[in-house]
Amino acid sequence: MVEDKARWVALYVLCTGMLMIVLDVTVVNVALPSIQDDLHFTSAGLAWVVNAYLIAFAGLLLLSGRLGDLLGRRRVLLLGLGVFTVASLLCGASQSQTELVLARFLQGIGGALASAVILGMIVALFPEPAAQAKALGVYGFVASAGGALGLLAGGVLTQVLNWHWIFFVNIPIGIATAWFAVRLVPDDQGLGLRAGADALGAVLITASLMTAVYGVVTSAWWLLAPAAALLAGFVWRQATAAKPLIPLELFRSRVTVGSNVVQVLTVAGMFGMFFLCTLYVQRVLGWDALEIGLGFLPTTVIMGVMSLRVSDRVVSRYGGQPTLLVGTLLATVGMALFTIAPVDGVYLVHVLPGMTLLGLGMGVAFPALMALAMSDVSPEDAGIASGLVGTTAEAGGALGLAVLATLANTRTGTLTGRGVGELQALTSGYHLAFGVGALMLLAAAGVVATVLRPKVDAEVLTEQVAA
Repeated sequence: MVEDKARWVALYVLCTGMLMIVLDVTVVNVALPSIQDDLHFTSAGLAWVVNAYLIAFAGLLLLSGRLGDLLGRRRVLLLGLGVFTVASLLCGASQSQTELVLARFLQGIGGALASAVILGMIVALFPEPAAQAKALGVYGFVASAGGALGLLAGGVLTQVLNWHWIFFVNIPIGIATAWFAVRLVPDDQGLGLRAGADALGAVLITASLMTAVYGVVTSAWWLLAPAAALLAGFVWRQATAAKPLIPLELFRSRVTVGSNVVQVLTVAGMFGMFFLCTLYVQRVLGWDALEIGLGFLPTTVIMGVMSLRVSDRVVSRYGGQPTLLVGTLLATVGMALFTIAPVDGVYLVHVLPGMTLLGLGMGVAFPALMALAMSDVSPEDAGIASGLVGTTAEAGGALGLAVLATLANTRTGTLTGRGVGELQALTSGYHLAFGVGALMLLAAAGVVATVLRPKVDAEVLTEQVAA
C-alpha cells in the first residue's frame, strides 16, 4: 500500500514537471504583444521567441528519449529540469532580443530532455492496465489542457506583473520538481551508452528534425527536401548500424505508427485552434489578455474532468480505439463550429459551444491515444517511444500553426486587397483555417477507424478485464 501511494505521488511530481513545460508554450503567446513593445521586436523577429523554442524542442525529443533509455530516465529528467530552470531565469532577465531568443533556444533543449522521458517513466511505474489507464488520464490532462491553463496564467502574470514573470515563475517550480523527483521517483540505470551510442545517427535525426521544423515555422518549405534527405540517411544508418540509436522494429508496429499519425493530426488541429481562437477573440472581438485566459478556462475544466474522472473508466470498459474515435469526432464537430463565428460574435453562442465539444473530445481522446501509443512497446524502448510521441506532438503543433496561420493570413490579405473591411477579412481568414483544422481532426478519426481498428485493441481490453 505504501509503495502504491509512493508511485502515485511520483506520478504527480512527473506531471508537475510536464505541466511546467506545456504551460510555457502558450503562456508566451499571450505575452507576445508586451514583449514586442518592451524589446522593440519587429513582427518577423517576434516569431522567433516562439520558433527558437520549437526548433530546439522538436529537434531533440527523439534523441532525448533514447538518451533516457541509455543513461537512465531519471538522470535525463533531472538534467532537463536543470537546463529548463536556468534557461527560464535567463529568459526572464533578458534585456535584448538576442538574449531572449538564445535563452528560449536553451529552454527548448531543457524542455526536450525532461518531457521526452516522462511518458516512458509513467508507463514503467504503472504496468497494470487499469492503473496505467488512470495514470495516463492524469498525464493526458496535463498534456492537453496545459495549453489552456497557459493562456490563463499568461494573461494574469502579464497584466498583474509583467512579461518577465511568465519565465520567472518556472524557477521555484523547476527546483521543487527536481527536489521531489530525486526523493520520490525511482532511479533506473539505463542500458548504457554501449547499447546504442550511435553518434552519426544522433546527428542525422537531430539535423533532420531541426531543419524540418525550421522550414515549417518560417514557411521556408524548400527546406523540407534536405530534411527528408537527412531523414533517409538516418533510416539507412539505423538499418546498417551495429547498435542503432532507434530500433527500426519500433516502426513495424501498426499501433505505434498509427497512433503517432493520429497524434500529428490532432495536435495540429488543437494547437491551431488555440492560436487562431486567441487571435479571433483578441483582434476581432477586442478581448484583453486576462479575458482570453478566463475565456479558455471552461475548456481546461472540461478536459480535467474528462481526463481525470472519465477517460480511464471509458478506456477500461470499451477499449482505447473506440474511445479515441469518439473523442476525435467530438473535437471535429467542435472545431467546425468555429467556422460560423461572426464578426460580432457572442462568447456563449459562438465560442463556448465549440470549446466545450473540443474539451469533451480531447479530454477522453488524449489519454486513450497515449495508452495506444505505448501499448505495443517493449520496456527497454519505452524512452524512445515516449520521445517519438513527444516529437510527433511538436511536429503536429508546428505544422498546424504554420499551415493554418498561413492560410488565414493569405485569405485575409486577399480579401483586404479587394476592399473588404479589416474585421470581416480577418474573420473570413480564421473561418478558412478553422475549416482546415476540422478536416485534420476528421482525417485523424479516419486513421483511428481504419489503422487502429478494434481488433488491434482486443488484447489490451482482454488483459484489463482479466485484471
